[in-house]
Formats: sequence, structure tokens, C-alpha cells
Amino acid sequence: MILSCGEALIDMLPRTSTGGEPCFAPYAGGAVFNTAIALGRLGAPSAFFSGVSTDMLGEILADTLTASQVDTRYLSRSDRPTTVAFVKLVNGQATYAFYDEGTAGRMLSPADLPVLGTEVSTLFLGGISLVNDPAAGTYEALQAREAASRVTMLDPNIRPGFIAGKETAYRARIERMIALADLVKLSDEDLHWLEGPGDPGALARGILARGPRAVFVTEGARGARAVTATQDRFVAATPVTVADTVGAGDTFNAGVLAALHRAGALTKARVAALTAEELDAALTLGTRAAAVTVSRAGANPPWAAEL
Repeated sequence: MILSCGEALIDMLPRTSTGGEPCFAPYAGGAVFNTAIALGRLGAPSAFFSGVSTDMLGEILADTLTASQVDTRYLSRSDRPTTVAFVKLVNGQATYAFYDEGTAGRMLSPADLPVLGTEVSTLFLGGISLVNDPAAGTYEALQAREAASRVTMLDPNIRPGFIAGKETAYRARIERMIALADLVKLSDEDLHWLEGPGDPGALARGILARGPRAVFVTEGARGARAVTATQDRFVAATPVTVADTVGAGDTFNAGVLAALHRAGALTKARVAALTAEELDAALTLGTRAAAVTVSRAGANPPWAAEL
């Protein structure tokens, strides 16, 4: 089972009312939540851990997980409010305004960490949940506790506006978590934020030298690459008419993990020796699934049958 650990929130997406007025519609979301949903829809054994409210919006989140075949046994429920993010779309590109103070997700503490069963082989972590304490420190502590015996994958999904004023502490946390992770995924924008200008392949090898076994880099409409100690693979993006990019990277992550699960490669030993064929399969499923997500509004990952 793949346990996605991180934020769950309500995305308020811009719409037009029946009266022609601008408005916002609520959609279940959050980067890590989206990955859990996409994994469930792709047929991988998926579970989710986060602080989730018992309020009306929290019930939307829990019900959405169940509807996408995601195991909810590890949720930490509380009566704190749900995080809300208002989304602005310009030419299909999303920017966000987050409302996160005192929420169920933000206030997650080490005391809320679950005892994981043997069915959990892999942890996926990342997103804005790694920015603000106490939740950020809680997820980092979970990775540190489990990294020796379970595969961990990290996608920081960096939001510069959300981390403004906290860059030093945030960068230090991401560096520590990269060093512990078996798999790291970064968009090309994330990679340049961390490493500065340069060729994505060369920068990915710099990340690889810090400890991960494989680094995946998404390069937008070009495609995605995977770099290991012995491999440098690239798969072109699937051409598609873009509705918006919400959830694209999250779905890519799920495709990578689902493909590695199918190959029996989600063990500490196997991720250390991924073959070219396994990396190509992971990149292909990731890019194909992400193409479906960007072709429709909001974070709406595909079911396996759609591929």
C-alpha cells in the first residue's frame, strides 16, 4: 500500500454563475490529496494520512477519498476548520491564495502520527504541508521514522508565494528530506528554485548525489525525465488541449508510483536498481495520466479504464 501524507484542502475554482456573475466552486484538492486520489483511480493500493476536519468541507474530502478507492483508516480527524485555497487561472496556469491558519491540516502534531501496518510499503510526502509547523515538522518526523524500512518519495511542489519569509527554514527542511528520500520528483521550476539555472539533467544529478535513488523531473509540455546512477531517461509529453494545469504534477506522481508498484519495484532494494524499462514505464504512465488531468477542469485524475 502507498500512503500519501500531506495536505487536503478545498480548492475554490473560478466559475461563472447561471446569472453570469463570477463565482467560485468548491473542489476537493491539495497536492498530496490529489496524488492519493489518482493512485486509487489507477488501481494502486492507496491510503491517505492528513489532518482532516469533521466540518462540512472535511466530509467532502473524506467522501471524495472513499469514492476514489482510497483507504481512510489513517486520517487524523478533528473539529478544526478545513484549509481553503482560492485559485486564479491565467491562460490555464494556476496561482493560489491559501487560508490555512488554525486548520485541521496545519495543526497536525507528532502526537497524531499513526502506527503503520506492514501493508504500507511506501510513503509519498510533499506539497504545502511541508511549509508551516506544526504539520511540516510532523511530516518530516514521519519520514525520518520510516525511511530506513519503507520507500519514501518526496515532491516539495514549491509555492514561492506560500513560503515567502520562510525560505531559509523551508529550504533546510527540503534538503533534509531529499537526503532521506528514495525517490524525488521536481518540476523544472522547482528544480531551478532549489538549484539555480542550468540543464535539468545536470541539476537532477546534483540532487541524486545527495542520497535519492532516482530523481524525476517534469518539464511541462516537453515531457519528463528520470535520472539514476546508471540511467537518464526521457519521455515526451502526450499532446493534449489544456483546460488548466491543476493537479498535473500530482497525477504524474501517482502514475510513477503506480507503475513502480505494478513492476514490484517499491522496495528499498528494488528502487536502488531501477531498469531503463521500469523508468520508461513510470514516465509513460505518469505523463499519460497527467495529460488526461490537464485536459479537463480542476484536479480530476483519470481512472485506469480511461487510459
